[in-house]
Amino acid sequence: MSSVTFETQRAALADVVAIPVTPFAEDGTVDQGAHRALLRRLLDGGITTLTPNGNTGEFYALTPEERRLVNELTMDEAGDRAVILVGVGHDVPTAVASAEHAREIGAQMVMVHQPVHPYVSQDGWVDYHRAIAEAVPELGVVPYIRNAQLTGERLARLADTCPNVVGVKYAVPDAARFAAFARDAGLERFVWVAGLAEPYAPSYFSAGATGFTSGLVNVAPAVSLNMIEALRSGDFPGAMKIWEQIRRFEELRAANGSANNVTVVKEALASLGLCRRDVRAPSRHLPEDERAEVAAIAAGWSI
Repeated sequence: MSSVTFETQRAALADVVAIPVTPFAEDGTVDQGAHRALLRRLLDGGITTLTPNGNTGEFYALTPEERRLVNELTMDEAGDRAVILVGVGHDVPTAVASAEHAREIGAQMVMVHQPVHPYVSQDGWVDYHRAIAEAVPELGVVPYIRNAQLTGERLARLADTCPNVVGVKYAVPDAARFAAFARDAGLERFVWVAGLAEPYAPSYFSAGATGFTSGLVNVAPAVSLNMIEALRSGDFPGAMKIWEQIRRFEELRAANGSANNVTVVKEALASLGLCRRDVRAPSRHLPEDERAEVAAIAAGWSI
């Protein structure tokens, strides 16, 4: 079990929080060799916070056994070079079991995916996260908030009973709503992570975020690190220059309701010879014309 303190966990969230892809072999299984190589590339590139089983890792397309494998590969490859924030979710027993597995292998934190249910009450949201947080009091817990209806007061109520809720991955595409939510919950009480990655990082940092998640970082770690350094120093013009550099790549990922969010990242990696482009349903490969555009963007970055 990890002895990392909550202060260390908070520092790890106030950074580029990388969401590694899960590469697949030709037979459709997790390509363990490619996965390790991609993780080493992130670590060697200066990334120190990793989220196995995030959305860019195709969390919902993996089997329970594969999710455990991805966690174990990440922990084994990272060692003490990174803080590991394991994605957990689905029904409460499954999420709790995943969080307990994360604790067993030495992970320091868990990120709780938005509950997948057509009917989510605000009090039920608190109950869901409380059940997970109370099961692993030694781990930092980071709710992944995509629900624009959730109030900051509910998050504060959760943290009143679960002090291990140390950060928030906020992914509602509305900077004004984020600013209000963070202040209603307690701006200094949590580490606020811009959960919509580099495109939203400048606006969210202006409202109180100190970290951001990234799938793009799989392709170009230096680009993501350059952005957070600019934001930390208050160099918003510099950050926006990087924003312009990545704009088209992120537009391709966000198109059609983010249908190709993972696909574009894997296509870029494939163009660089780093893994296969394969994704699992309900994702699909890119059409040929967009493949060429993604390859050209990736080739143009200094990586």
